[in-house]
Amino acid sequence: MRIMLACHAGISTSMLVAKMKEAAAAEGKDDYKIWAVEQDRIEEEVGNFDILMLGPQVRHIMKKVERIVGDKAPVVVINAMAYGRCDGAAALKQAEDVLSGAK
Repeated sequence: MRIMLACHAGISTSMLVAKMKEAAAAEGKDDYKIWAVEQDRIEEEVGNFDILMLGPQVRHIMKKVERIVGDKAPVVVINAMAYGRCDGAAALKQAEDVLSGAK
């Protein structure tokens, strides 16, 4: 699974990425690729990710990003509680639930 996170500068999501990687490793999901980029780099990454997770602080660009990504991958806003707590396991579960079609 390829999970890309995006926020204003790519910095605030970097800590969450580290926690998500830890959670994936703890669950034996060593094949997961998780990384963060600045919101301005989303277009050049289209096709490289299975899901795009936006930081809550950039939720206002959701519609624009959905147009850029099209049907290539789902785009979601990271749960604010998980983001604020830097809860990698919760953010990872959110991505997996979206990709598996869970509600």
